[in-house]
Amino acid sequence: MLGLILGSPILLVLMVFGYVDTRSPLFCQQRVGRNKELFTLVKFRTMRPDTASVATHLADVSAITRFGHFLRRTKLDELPQLWNVLLGDMSLVGPRPCLPNQVELIQARQRLGVFVVRPGITGLAQVSGIDMSTPDLLAETDARMLQAMTMAYYFRYILLTALGRGAGDAIQRRPDGG
Repeated sequence: MLGLILGSPILLVLMVFGYVDTRSPLFCQQRVGRNKELFTLVKFRTMRPDTASVATHLADVSAITRFGHFLRRTKLDELPQLWNVLLGDMSLVGPRPCLPNQVELIQARQRLGVFVVRPGITGLAQVSGIDMSTPDLLAETDARMLQAMTMAYYFRYILLTALGRGAGDAIQRRPDGG
């Protein structure tokens, strides 16, 4: 709640720029949460509104807007997820929530018991540059994070994310260079 209150001026400014950029500044998408329950994740839109709803590593880099590149680079596109934290769907730190159609990742996380916790805005995989394009490695990293989680690690992942550690989900370039 405090994050939303303190961040509201920044959120408002980003909403205005996002509206100018795409006329649709927020992006809502169904994601898999704790106990494999679906919830609606909220982010700032970084891609054109007509872009197919696929995992980021399957999206085309040309779909990202100029403002979207800025949001992704600074990780400000994640700020609206504080609403998901307030609602209890997410935590600040935990495994990133996946899409319901990412079957391989869901199965790997189920095997490793990752779904017993709320998904997070950031975590070990994110600050290590591991994304959803490597489902088994991602699930193993998530499980390793959960087994070793302490308050110190929790705040370390938040700090590393705020300092720009990790590249976020990789977006594939088209063979023609786009």
